[in-house]
Amino acid sequence: MQPLQLVQSAAARPWLIVLVGVLAMYGPTFWGLFNGLWSTDSQGHGPIVLAISVWLLWRRLPDLMASPAAPAPRSGWTLFVLALLLYALGRSQDILLFEVGSLVPMISAVMLILRGGASLKLLLFPLFFMLFMVPLPAPVVDALTQPMKLAVSYVAESLLYTAGYPISRSGVILQIGPYQLLVADACAGLQTLFTLEALGLLYLNLIRHESMARNVTLAILIVPISFTANVIRVVVLTLITYHFGDEAGQGFLHGFAGMVLFMAALMMTILADSLIRAVVAIWSGRSRSATA
Repeated sequence: MQPLQLVQSAAARPWLIVLVGVLAMYGPTFWGLFNGLWSTDSQGHGPIVLAISVWLLWRRLPDLMASPAAPAPRSGWTLFVLALLLYALGRSQDILLFEVGSLVPMISAVMLILRGGASLKLLLFPLFFMLFMVPLPAPVVDALTQPMKLAVSYVAESLLYTAGYPISRSGVILQIGPYQLLVADACAGLQTLFTLEALGLLYLNLIRHESMARNVTLAILIVPISFTANVIRVVVLTLITYHFGDEAGQGFLHGFAGMVLFMAALMMTILADSLIRAVVAIWSGRSRSATA
């Protein structure tokens, strides 16, 4: 049965009630995010992660409804109360980490109450993926972002200097010709790394390789791929600013460089996956030959 048909069935009525409750509870939260934090460059990945999470949950709906129901009300209601307290604390004290983060245990609690642990396991990846949209505290972001920005700035400067461009660096500030560029969080920050990690994990989930070694290897490679994609973005923005001026670098082409970032990360992920597949095929062929 298709997800749309399931929604229209009588079995979907309790879920529709839950959906209305979740929307009423978290609607103001996401409205504030869309008009505030998520409208900034550093947190612009939030709506994308939310949309993909909803899509992943929607894809799981047929399997969820087909699985045997074994409600676990005791653990479900316990988790529900904890999620409610977390939401209340975050909402009242303006702590987005708690307010937004409470959505994951809230959905988990509802699943335990209505369907049980076996059904909850079907939603583990969508719920885990949803964590990437939770805003982190600013002190944590600043502490973890600075080393990354320094490393990206250093590599970008080295590449452009080797290519013959008049560039120098002071910390995370690049000086190329008459222009100065600050390597900000939006260009090489922790949130960008989280977004690229989410993209890589989504790719792994959609491809669904049977080889655990292949999945683990590709998941590990997502980190250097994300770093390389950040370097590419900074290099592209620097070149745009040098050749077309500061307005071009900070205007439309800045958004274009963001598209380059994600396209480069996706292409490198696919390339790495292809190389891993080729190595595994060669290794398997040699193992079969040795056995024969």
